[in-house]
Amino acid sequence: MTRSMQRVAEAVAGDPAGCAALTVTGLAERTGTSEATVVRTSRLLGYPGYRDLRIALAALAAHQAAGRAPAVTADIAVDDPIADVVTKLAREEQQCLADTAAVLDTSQVEAAVSALATARRIDVYGVGASSLVGQDLVQKLLRIGLIAHAHADPHLAVTNAVQLHSGDVAIAITHSGRTTDVIEPLRVAFERGATTVAITGRPDGEVAQYADLVLTTSTARESELRPAAMSSRTSQLLVVDCLFIGVAQRTYESAAPALSASYEALAHRHDPRPGHR
Repeated sequence: MTRSMQRVAEAVAGDPAGCAALTVTGLAERTGTSEATVVRTSRLLGYPGYRDLRIALAALAAHQAAGRAPAVTADIAVDDPIADVVTKLAREEQQCLADTAAVLDTSQVEAAVSALATARRIDVYGVGASSLVGQDLVQKLLRIGLIAHAHADPHLAVTNAVQLHSGDVAIAITHSGRTTDVIEPLRVAFERGATTVAITGRPDGEVAQYADLVLTTSTARESELRPAAMSSRTSQLLVVDCLFIGVAQRTYESAAPALSASYEALAHRHDPRPGHR
């Protein structure tokens, strides 16, 4: 943070209730900064804008006034014992999976499976936590004999997307539906004629403009210490597993031997005896 941004951050940390009552202009005047500095500080703290920061400050002030510990998630307080954290997180994850299963359009899943099962080549785009999900999908597809690549580098993603055409599949994974580094290669793949798939929690987001198929995940609840990256990843992995199983079913005659061969190739690495790695 710059020194002016530090003044804004120190003000909201020291008096959340007072700052929650201020407009962006009021907070700028109180801290001797500008409205732009207040907005930039809000975004650096993880909020889309100052309005969202004010809402969070008001909630924190309410917790403090009631004598309750600040919330880490909607259900978990900062002083909850770890046993309660385990129980509550498990419940949240279960709900996230149930919500995704409820909103997922199975006809879109079937269409995506059909495209993947016959694809010449599959490219998967994602950044951050979504990149990990993309890597998970690719390693599954590779083990049943499909040609797939995961691209976390946005420049490399676009470079590879240019090489796609009809008969190929491009998959973009973005919870927000507006991640530029993911949308750009999907747009290129779309324009090149590849079948494009979006896995997103925002089916009305920009990514859907370039997606032939949209696989919707649940809208994760965000909080200070548990960003959407955690719960959104859970729902994304469910979709990925559905795609993989569907493709394995369609290509069973070739997938089963390929999967068996990959297990055999790695078996010696799981042997605990000395000299066997």
